[in-house]
Amino acid sequence: MPAWLTALASAFDFATPLALLLLPLPLLAARLIPPEREGGSGALRVPPSLVGDTESAGAIAARGRRRLWLTGALWVALVVALAGPRLVLPATALPASGREIILALDLSGSMERKDFALDGETVSRLAAVKRVGAEFIRRRAGDRIGLVEFADQAFVAAAPSFDTASVARTLEEATIGLVGRSTGIGDGLGLALKRLAPAQVANAEGGGPPPSRDKVVVLLSDGANNAGQTAPKEVAELAKDLGVRVYTIALGPIDMADNPNNEQDVVDVETLRAMAEASGGRAFRVKSTDDLESVANAIDTLEGGRAQAPPLPLRRDLWPWPGALALLCAAALLATRRRL
Repeated sequence: MPAWLTALASAFDFATPLALLLLPLPLLAARLIPPEREGGSGALRVPPSLVGDTESAGAIAARGRRRLWLTGALWVALVVALAGPRLVLPATALPASGREIILALDLSGSMERKDFALDGETVSRLAAVKRVGAEFIRRRAGDRIGLVEFADQAFVAAAPSFDTASVARTLEEATIGLVGRSTGIGDGLGLALKRLAPAQVANAEGGGPPPSRDKVVVLLSDGANNAGQTAPKEVAELAKDLGVRVYTIALGPIDMADNPNNEQDVVDVETLRAMAEASGGRAFRVKSTDDLESVANAIDTLEGGRAQAPPLPLRRDLWPWPGALALLCAAALLATRRRL
C-alpha cells in the first residue's frame, strides 16, 4: 500500500465500523425479493393520445436514473453517518510521573507583611508565594496537584487534579482572612494527608499493604503553630507511616531562634525542620523571593523523573457531513418527484 494511502487511512476511523455492512443491503434486496407481476400493481394505463407531449420517454428515463442515483447516494450517506466517521488528530504526550502533590499554604495574617521583592517592587509574602507557587504548579503538568489553605482552620481550596492550570488559578486567587488569621500548621498538614491518601490511611489503621512513595506535601508557613487541634510533629509522624514525603518551607527573614527584638509571628524553623525530617522529606529556609524560586526549582528537581506518557488519540466526529448530504439527497428526491 502506498505511504500516502496508509497515512490517509490512519487519519480516519469509524465509531461503529460494522454499520458499513449495511451498504449492499439494497442490492441484496433487489436480487432476493421477486419482482412484482405485470399488472399486479393496480396501475391505470393511459393511452398516449390522452397524455400528449408533456414529457418524452427519454426525459422520463433520465429522470428515473437521476432518482435512482439520488436514492443510492441517500442510502450510502445514511450508512456512512451511522458508522460514525472520525478524524484522528495528533496528540501531544504530557510528562507524567505518577506523583500526587498537595501544596499546603499558610494564610495567616502575617502573610500580609511586605518584606519580599517582586519585579523591583516591595510586595507581601503572599504575593511572592502566589507568583512562584503558580509557576511551580503549572510546571508539574502530568501530576495530580491539590491545594490546602490553613489559618485558624484548614480547608481544601482545590482537590487533587490533573488540571494544573485550574489549581494554579486557585492559588492566585487566595485571600487572607477567610478562615482566620492564626496558624494551624498541624491541621493544615493533617487535612492535606487526608485528601492526598485516604486509602493509605485505611491501610495504616487496618494493617494493609505498605503505602507507596509517590505522594508529596509541600507545606509553606511563616509563623509558629498557635491554632488547631493537632500537633505538627505528630502529624508528621503520621505522614511517615503513610509514606508521604513532606517538604517544609520556612518563610520570612526572622525565625524564633534568632529574634533579638522579640517580634511577633516569626517563623518556627525548628518545628518545620523536625516535621520534614520525621516524614523523610526536606526542610528549606526562605528569606527572599530569589530563595523561594530556588526552593521551587529544587523541589521540582527532587520530584523529577517524569517521562512522556502515551498520547491519547483525539478524535473529531465527522458524521454530520454525510448526514447533511443525506438530507440534501432527500430534498432533491422530493423536488424531482412529479406530482400529477
